[in-house]
Amino acid sequence: QVQLVESGGGLAQPGGSLRLSCAASGSIFSIYAMGWYRQAPGKQRELVAVVTSGGSTHYADSAKGRFTISRDNAKNMVYLQMSSLKSEDTAVYYCQMVVSLKGGYGGSDYWGQGTQVTVSS
Repeated sequence: QVQLVESGGGLAQPGGSLRLSCAASGSIFSIYAMGWYRQAPGKQRELVAVVTSGGSTHYADSAKGRFTISRDNAKNMVYLQMSSLKSEDTAVYYCQMVVSLKGGYGGSDYWGQGTQVTVSS
């Protein structure tokens, strides 16, 4: 019903930047919160940043001051601009959206397939 597709991952050097994008498609009526999560090898998935439908943002402490989340409601997209990257940012990054479907009621969580971000010199 809803598909999320991430792009923009890859290899970056420490101190470098990457921009992740996530596009939602399907039978979408509206999208509430949009977020980015990440999972490093051997670790649990963790929240990186979230943006509400009203534009309010919340960041994990590890992302504050370095990452910026933004959304384009017209395109059903969410972005994560990552700067001053560190080796510990290496992980698979997943986008997540709370979506209300056309003809549906309430919102449900949807996840992308993940995109690998590797920070290494």
